[in-house]
Amino acid sequence: MTTPEGAGGQPSSFAKSLFAGALPDEMVFPYPRLGREESRTVRELLASAHEFLDEHYDPQVVERERWVGDEIIRGLGERGLLGLYVSPEYGGAGLSQTGYCRVMEEFGGYDATLSVVMGVHQSIGMKPIHMFGTAEQRERFLPDLAAGRKLAAFGLTEPSAGSDAYNVQTYAEQQADGSFVLNGEKRWIGNGSKDVVVVFARCDTGGRKGHVALIVERGMDGFEAPHRFDTLGLVGNDLRKLTFNHVKVPKENVLGEPGDGFRIAMATLNNGRMSLGTGVVGGTKALIRQAIDYTSNREQFGMPLSDFELVQDKIGWMVSYLYGLESLAYLTTGLVDAGVEDYSVESAMSKVASTEFMWYAVNRVFQLMGGSAYMADSPIAKTLRDTRIFPIFEGANDVLRAFIALSGMKVIADEFEDLRKIELSDPIRTIGTIADFVRGRVSRTLRPAQLESAHPELRGHSEAVAEQTKRLRGTVEKLLRSHGKDIKLRQRHQKRLADASTDIFAQVATISRTTDLLADQGVEASGQERFIADSFCNRAARRVHGQLNLIEDNDDEQIHSIARAAYNHGGYGPKLR
Repeated sequence: MTTPEGAGGQPSSFAKSLFAGALPDEMVFPYPRLGREESRTVRELLASAHEFLDEHYDPQVVERERWVGDEIIRGLGERGLLGLYVSPEYGGAGLSQTGYCRVMEEFGGYDATLSVVMGVHQSIGMKPIHMFGTAEQRERFLPDLAAGRKLAAFGLTEPSAGSDAYNVQTYAEQQADGSFVLNGEKRWIGNGSKDVVVVFARCDTGGRKGHVALIVERGMDGFEAPHRFDTLGLVGNDLRKLTFNHVKVPKENVLGEPGDGFRIAMATLNNGRMSLGTGVVGGTKALIRQAIDYTSNREQFGMPLSDFELVQDKIGWMVSYLYGLESLAYLTTGLVDAGVEDYSVESAMSKVASTEFMWYAVNRVFQLMGGSAYMADSPIAKTLRDTRIFPIFEGANDVLRAFIALSGMKVIADEFEDLRKIELSDPIRTIGTIADFVRGRVSRTLRPAQLESAHPELRGHSEAVAEQTKRLRGTVEKLLRSHGKDIKLRQRHQKRLADASTDIFAQVATISRTTDLLADQGVEASGQERFIADSFCNRAARRVHGQLNLIEDNDDEQIHSIARAAYNHGGYGPKLR
């Protein structure tokens, strides 16, 4: 049994270790908490945000005017809410990843459009400057961005390169003075007509092909945002087509080294996906409050809707699942704050699980509210329109599932000499980032799969997780030996592995969080949350075994044949006789 090894011999990724059949519980216990000083800072920021937004922000006005409003941006910037993780020396709040995501959770609960505009600006727009910029670049750009005097965007998606981001066609030609001349087109770029866009383009450097990240500023000759897209939801988001016609980008605006652009883009997205996950946590909490208010005050057949079992099923499911999702999301941010090298799979898991959960949650609340929800001006109708894009942007969920599965399988493939020839790195490159450990060493230390740090009251759940982890490893090895290189194309199995491993990780996060709670408050005082944790872990365990069972027993061949027949007929083929 192996674990992917990082600096100092420690595992570089908890989630990838799951695929190897290992549970390095020192990475996930104790459950991460904010320090006292940062907690106070976060509370002050949230109080300031609510005070300002409650008075000045109106979602209906945003819908009508198709923009959150420059005065809103300025007001939030003045209150320190646009540079949450930026160092105080550049005018930011200096929050950790967890602290930042706590604030983004509140934005998610306030309004999806506001959350997305804030996320585009901070999670992906100025993040590459913060992560990879030189001291001079940070000094030049971050103060204005953190103060809200300027807004940032992230220029990656193109007409022919969405999920396949590696194959962007926008091209930057390096000049003798170190500058680049940029030509091409981007589309669906949030904040696209604002001030600063980090643009990713193909380039040739030193005789090798690669990518470059360029900081493009509004007003540069040849740079235009000529078209704004009309969208189903998030209509207050400034979503643009960007064109670059011989735009000369000075050497001082080259981010990182030429050739490193794709790595910068993927590292940014890996980081940004976490705030999307916690934003969904905030949005779902607001949904639950909305559903409880409606069903408690609406009567049918002489009794409140809240007394009906099928209504309670929907509310109970949302609360139970949200507990596990919240645990997963903040365990992931805690891994980042603890200095874990590789969190690419964990952030992808957080994004996939959260955005799909919210879509189902929105639909269930929509159902609870009946015909009133279907009215165009109802809040839940707006939420439905706004959140449908969540499983698509920042990495389409089906693509991220492939990334999760292939990244995990790579750990096992590298363990055995006869499996290394499968070369899983190539498909991973185009759908995520190849983590450093993939090209590095693998620890050969045998470790039993168990969560030794779990509270004794949770022993049943920790033993179940250990068994699931062992089964996951065995299933992966069997698939690799059965399918070899063809496993790259077995997307149904990839989805099953991704969903199973995500549910295992969510159970671990829930066990860690509940262990911390039991130790802090005692078993009796923690009864309600313990009850919720039990429900989530039991249901997640059943989902894990269900997904792994489908790898052994499924109707994949029949579904494949039916789909091909439908393609051949151009639609539904069978006819009534």
